[in-house]
Amino acid sequence: MNLLLDLGNTRLKWACADGAALTPGAPLVWTEETLLHGLARRWAVLPNPRRVLVASVAGTERDAALADAVRARFHLDAEFVRSPAAACGVRNAYAEPERLGVDRFLAMVAARAQGLAPCVIAGGGTALTLDALAADGRHLGGLIAPGPTLMQSALLGATARVTVERPGRIVDAADNTPDALASGCWQAAAALVERFHARMAPALGGAPRMLLAGGDADALGALLAVPHQPLRDAVLHGLAAWAAAHPA
Repeated sequence: MNLLLDLGNTRLKWACADGAALTPGAPLVWTEETLLHGLARRWAVLPNPRRVLVASVAGTERDAALADAVRARFHLDAEFVRSPAAACGVRNAYAEPERLGVDRFLAMVAARAQGLAPCVIAGGGTALTLDALAADGRHLGGLIAPGPTLMQSALLGATARVTVERPGRIVDAADNTPDALASGCWQAAAALVERFHARMAPALGGAPRMLLAGGDADALGALLAVPHQPLRDAVLHGLAAWAAAHPA
């Protein structure tokens, strides 16, 4: 059994993996629990894994804390995966491969391993990421934008007269500020996803799949006019494929 860890900006997701089969554990949200306390509680009766593989887009301080927690609990060194030029049938479009977020690279690995390329992958979370993956595994590049929640926070922080007293609803045309703010940000994100899919479609054979990953996948999917499907636990599935392709 391998222990797979997806260390994001707002939470840590993890799963135990036997080959391609994943058994996810309860995610840890940073605002609710500290890393050490949360993992100690979740891993109290977990058997020792063969390996611990980590995909992190968090900062070095949180990476170090996670490595310490893994070492203390399992007496193993965590293996931090970085985006390479090519691996698992995916070829990175970045001239500096390591600058591509490892979450984006592993989501493409997961999509290719599941036979879903050619595709566009939208990762919805703190950031909204978009990547185009050809049938032969070529990454054609992508985009990064603020996620809808971050868009709202940025606008509220930068304006004196835009204030909200409640979370907004997503509607086509709002008659109040909370709904206008929420609807504008969520619909902007959906429009970017649809535009990127349309612009990349010719290079991807005309009808690429639209895959949605990340915590905002369901909410974003409800706004899209293009057919789409979820790519659940994309980073964890990508880590499982990576572990199989890179034995210890």
